[in-house]
Amino acid sequence: MSEICNAELIKSYNNCTLCPRNCGVNRLGGGRGFCGETAELRVASAGLHFGEEPPITVLGGSGTVFITGCNLRCAFCQNYQISQNGMGRTVSIEEFADICLKLQDEKAENINIVTGSHVIPSIALGLAQAKKRGLTIPVCWNSSAYETVEALEMLDGLVDIWLPDMKTLNPMISDSVFKAPDYPSVNKKAIRWMINHAPLKLETVANIARGDKASEKRFGGDTIEKMMSGVIIRHLVLPGRLDDTILVLDWLKKHADGKACISVMSQYTPVPFDSKEFEKRKNALECFRHRLMNNEEFDRVQDLLADYDFEYLFYQELSEDTDWLPDFNNFQPFSNKLSKPVWHWKE
Repeated sequence: MSEICNAELIKSYNNCTLCPRNCGVNRLGGGRGFCGETAELRVASAGLHFGEEPPITVLGGSGTVFITGCNLRCAFCQNYQISQNGMGRTVSIEEFADICLKLQDEKAENINIVTGSHVIPSIALGLAQAKKRGLTIPVCWNSSAYETVEALEMLDGLVDIWLPDMKTLNPMISDSVFKAPDYPSVNKKAIRWMINHAPLKLETVANIARGDKASEKRFGGDTIEKMMSGVIIRHLVLPGRLDDTILVLDWLKKHADGKACISVMSQYTPVPFDSKEFEKRKNALECFRHRLMNNEEFDRVQDLLADYDFEYLFYQELSEDTDWLPDFNNFQPFSNKLSKPVWHWKE
């Protein structure tokens, strides 16, 4: 990128309208919008993650980079320490590129940037520098997809794989749970843009001791397909809100089937918030069943997925295991079987 382009990207933080919140604060001057962040790029953790969808995890693990702050701030967020409570430290554009290259050196299958919507200009500059310095593995954008097309265009040519959430298409739920009644309309527009800009491209590799628990319709056997380009749309089923899941599946069948992979997640897990944290979230968490999914709900979801018959589909098996919940105070935020840490904000 040219120096002029660099300056224009950073200027986006002035009177910030990077995301649909349109806060209009001067983040370059130290102001903080809904995301809770200034124009500084802050990172909490980076490592090889083995719990993503098979074509992202493949054999070496996905090189996840967890960004501090968030423009959505879901009431049930498992990563609330970094997305809402500010855990992490400032890194320069150069250090961000260093982290990406270190993950590549550790044999990551891709660079998986988690929740970076509010700092897209800085991440774009960091990725451009990393690529100039030898980053060759695919880059994955892992977000809530509460993003404007204008912001996503800053990443065009830098991101290969898009991993958006489609959390809900019910504006009452999105208003109650993450104070964004426009989430459904914004989310659909962003995901359509991603699908149009990332055609599905898979490469077949030998499937050796993959070890994941995801159920696949298309990917299996002695080989596994590695995603080089494309979109995986995630939907987390909220217990007690299966009608909302049907709304999502209807839209995905019409607009994404055959063009993107669909990943339906059954892992909703109540985070053990302390009493102060829980009190802040109590009203929002009452909008659905704040508990693990039960067997009846899981069976219903499986029946739905059989009826929709998506061409590219993943879904999680039902589990009562809560050991995967992260603690970003630790150099190893996840369980050892899920990840291998490479960088931590306390270093």
